[in-house]
Amino acid sequence: MTTDVSGATAPTFRVALAYWARLGWINFGGPAGQIALLHRDLVERRRWISEERFLHALNFCMLLPGPEAQQLATYIGWLQHGTRGALAAGILFVLPSMAVLWGLAWVYAAFGHQPALAGALAGVKPVVVAIVAEAVVRIGRRAFRHPAHPAFAAAAFVGLVVFRVPFPAVVAAAAALGAFAGAAWPAFAPAPPAGAGDAGKAPHVAAARSAGHALRVLAAGAALWAAPLAALALLAGAPAVLTDLYLFFTRAAFVTFGGAYAVLAYVAQVAVGDFGWLSPAAMIDGLALAETTPGPLIMVLQFVGFQAGWSHPGALSPLAAASAGALLTTWTTFLPSFVFILLGAPWVERLRGQRGLAAALAGVTAAIVGVILNLAVLFGRAALLPGGAPDPFALALAVAALVVLLRGWAGPAGLVLAGLGLGLLRALAGS
Repeated sequence: MTTDVSGATAPTFRVALAYWARLGWINFGGPAGQIALLHRDLVERRRWISEERFLHALNFCMLLPGPEAQQLATYIGWLQHGTRGALAAGILFVLPSMAVLWGLAWVYAAFGHQPALAGALAGVKPVVVAIVAEAVVRIGRRAFRHPAHPAFAAAAFVGLVVFRVPFPAVVAAAAALGAFAGAAWPAFAPAPPAGAGDAGKAPHVAAARSAGHALRVLAAGAALWAAPLAALALLAGAPAVLTDLYLFFTRAAFVTFGGAYAVLAYVAQVAVGDFGWLSPAAMIDGLALAETTPGPLIMVLQFVGFQAGWSHPGALSPLAAASAGALLTTWTTFLPSFVFILLGAPWVERLRGQRGLAAALAGVTAAIVGVILNLAVLFGRAALLPGGAPDPFALALAVAALVVLLRGWAGPAGLVLAGLGLGLLRALAGS
């Protein structure tokens, strides 16, 4: 083990590997809970990383598209043990949830129409609507720091709902307008943190700040991205949906600012509305299942890939096509995160010092509130107004779950399980 000037002690790779393997099975609670768990374990208890360096890493990961908690673990793994540490931390952070969610997706696809299971899932849908509605409130409180921020959210909502503007265009417009607003009103975005702290003392920074390192990372990333696409072209009988999934989720990986709820709105717009891979109700069920598993909430995209392959298997069996769809979706969702960290971490301080970038991201964050509100409306119509008529049971359960969340009496995972139980009891009572 080595100790830096802050008193933090880096573990051996074997010790770190054991920790990352365990973390993958217990990292429930969404990004906020996962970041808190990493802070408690690595800063307070084990003292593997200093408070200042942890915050530097977190602020950098918040700038990136993708799952910030998984990227933070990847960054810390890189900081301690270079590329092998980054790969170990990042992969093990999501590997258990991949296995668990694959099993749940298979049960849903094969048995989801059974009365008991369908009834249980009917109790989950209103809870998911409440979870997304609470996210609008929670993220809005954090994002709205200037009088102009609510206007960004409103414009994003209207653009998506009324004018059907594509999600990437909403993000790009919000970033451009945010940069402009930051130049006009300095208070539009907080000033970037000053001082490099001890981040410059990371043992891998000097070697990684080179053109050769950047070219190697980009070349490896491009090769790893192209390999599955080439395999699909050579695989006889591979359905076209697999290629469509891979290309679509590649685009999605670069615009996933604002977390899983924001990207899910984009996925719903395309996967449900354009491609017809699954229904809005199935999308809600997938989010509910993802809420009950460890790992990043963005793993719900694996569920989408599974269901798309199951519904459009081509010459393959439904399970083979679904498994390929799930694997391809997960691969292209997380591959950019590793590239971002290995490429950008050595330059984190320069990135964080740009006021224009901070203003652009403030505009995106404010717009994301409107994006998530659009998702709440989409889910609300499917869960609370099935067939266009209000469902009293669903409405009451959604309101009750929202109150519980806003009061902090229970977390999403507990509410999802409660919804499952109530829905099952309702189905059994009506049978």
